[in-house]
Amino acid sequence: MNYNLRPAANGRDYAAELNPEQLSAVCTDARHALVIAGAGSGKTRTLTYRVARLLECGVAPWRILLLTFTNKAAREMLERVAALAGMGAGQIWGGTFHSVANRLLRLHATRLGYQPGFTILDGDDQRALFRALTKEFAGKTTKADRFPKAETLQSLHSLAINTGRSWQLTLRTEYAYMDKHEEVIGKIFDAYRTRKQESNSMDFDDLLTNLLRLLQEHEDIRTDLQGRFLHVLVDEYQDTNTLQAAIIGLLAGGQDTSLMVVGDDAQSIYSWRGANVDHIFEFTHTYPDAQVYKIETNYRSVPAILEISNAAIAHNTRQFAKVLRPARPNGRMKPAVVPAPDNRTEARFIAQRIDELMEAGIAGKDIAVLYRAHFHSLDVQMELTRNHIPYRITSGLRFFEQAHIKDVVAWLRLLSNPRDEIAFRRIVSTFPRVGEATAGKLWQLWATTAEAWLQAHPDATTITAPHSEVFAKLTVPAAARPHWGGFLAAMDSLHPADRILTPAELVHLVQNYLDDYLRHAYENYEERLEDISQLTRSLSDAADLDAFLSQVALLSEDDTQTEVDPDCVTLSTIHQAKGLEWKVVFVIFLGEGLFPHYKVIQSADADDLEEELRLFYVAITRAEDQLYLSYPRYNGHSYDSQFCPPSRFLTTLEPALYELWNL
Repeated sequence: MNYNLRPAANGRDYAAELNPEQLSAVCTDARHALVIAGAGSGKTRTLTYRVARLLECGVAPWRILLLTFTNKAAREMLERVAALAGMGAGQIWGGTFHSVANRLLRLHATRLGYQPGFTILDGDDQRALFRALTKEFAGKTTKADRFPKAETLQSLHSLAINTGRSWQLTLRTEYAYMDKHEEVIGKIFDAYRTRKQESNSMDFDDLLTNLLRLLQEHEDIRTDLQGRFLHVLVDEYQDTNTLQAAIIGLLAGGQDTSLMVVGDDAQSIYSWRGANVDHIFEFTHTYPDAQVYKIETNYRSVPAILEISNAAIAHNTRQFAKVLRPARPNGRMKPAVVPAPDNRTEARFIAQRIDELMEAGIAGKDIAVLYRAHFHSLDVQMELTRNHIPYRITSGLRFFEQAHIKDVVAWLRLLSNPRDEIAFRRIVSTFPRVGEATAGKLWQLWATTAEAWLQAHPDATTITAPHSEVFAKLTVPAAARPHWGGFLAAMDSLHPADRILTPAELVHLVQNYLDDYLRHAYENYEERLEDISQLTRSLSDAADLDAFLSQVALLSEDDTQTEVDPDCVTLSTIHQAKGLEWKVVFVIFLGEGLFPHYKVIQSADADDLEEELRLFYVAITRAEDQLYLSYPRYNGHSYDSQFCPPSRFLTTLEPALYELWNL
């Protein structure tokens, strides 16, 4: 006979611990539920209480599937569930899409032609395999000097899979400059798939594609899993890609399975990596019986910040309408809109204001500077360094530590100091087919000749004669010969006979020379080009090359010293900041064409522009107590300067919502 256990009585009063909006979602009996959880409204709390409630009502933990996007989120939720329920949380199927896929594929890999002990290729493993295949195929079948790097092929391959498009279409739309290599890329991709299968390996994308195959092609396994999971819960549903949405639909397709997805359409900002906001918009069409729950009480921000947040996102036409309501009392000041004459002054304002806030007792870890693109942080980094304000960057490497910036600065270093071996080797390593051995031979030839010239001109600190004359007679290795003359001519252009070029002019010339190399060396070429352009603007009033190079070196050294400081200001792109919060937030470079980006404006794509506005919304909803929105009227001072009218995200706000700070 069947013996039924009564629900455990732990005395938890859900109505006392949750607000009415959260309580409705946690206690729903709906088979399909969409929970729209606004920023700062307790999304994680709602999900964890939902799981705890299911356990309390007698659902076996192994019949609950909780899907998240990060290991940190999964770990945090399961720890909270264990603390709430006090039972069985360890048996919950909880984790990222990839980790759950791995667990299931370990059980059924043989059905797809793999052995149970398959290995998973991480990012480095993938790049190594693509490098080997590029050497094997591109070296034999193409005469092109520049072939896409392994990192670029890896990104193309992954983007195609996660958007559900063919790699050929992705190549033509996202990597059009590589289309001349389409035939060879196709051979490499075919070999990549074959080598993985032969070595019993999967990459991270394979985990999802193979799980989807398993569910689609093997009805017995699909039926078993649909019967196993009575409750499927998904976090950050607005960020799901095509593969993930299909997997969710199949796993939650059982007759007795309930599906709850939690997310916020207003925070969908990852379309560039395959996320599709349509999944959350179409949920009620996919599941006509779905109940929609909105959680709109915000526990993070003061009312004045929420007012500006609600007003900003209201301009999007595609959204689940909601209004964040404050749980906190009002703060001492409205958000501030700060126009600055130029980018340098904007950075000076930020550094000075942060210094004042820290003097007033606000910890550095409670302050963040957010930006749309990494290069926007250059002037702020330099200004914070000058003012000895410790900071950390979560959006990638510090500006001058990035490979493409080092590529450019190497030319300036060699121009200033012809004895700089590291700079020389970095420059010649950008020549096609020049490896470490050839670079070493070139350096010996260069160093001997340069030293002889300097000894013959004891008053000179660097080579002032045309490089094409000083080094023309060197017998360079065959691999470097096609590019040696161009290199010397470029060095000549950096020190014309009639005047001394400014650092900004030097960077501009180097950028032009390196353009073809940068295009093929880095998969996000256009973003890196923007970095270099910003470098010229930020250097526009720097007249002394040696002083600039000293500043770069000291900035890097200062970064190293502040890396371990536990109380430093955070600098981050908005994409990296999603899900985080600070007492004080600065959102910078809010100029039209900078944010929203000029390419989005030019494309006139309504969906792209709405995502830009969602990105702005994510930025301002990170702030708890104080919010500063700034922009430079001019970005730079030189021939490359940009006039920046205020972003449409600012001009559409009612002036009563903010204070205007005139510097």
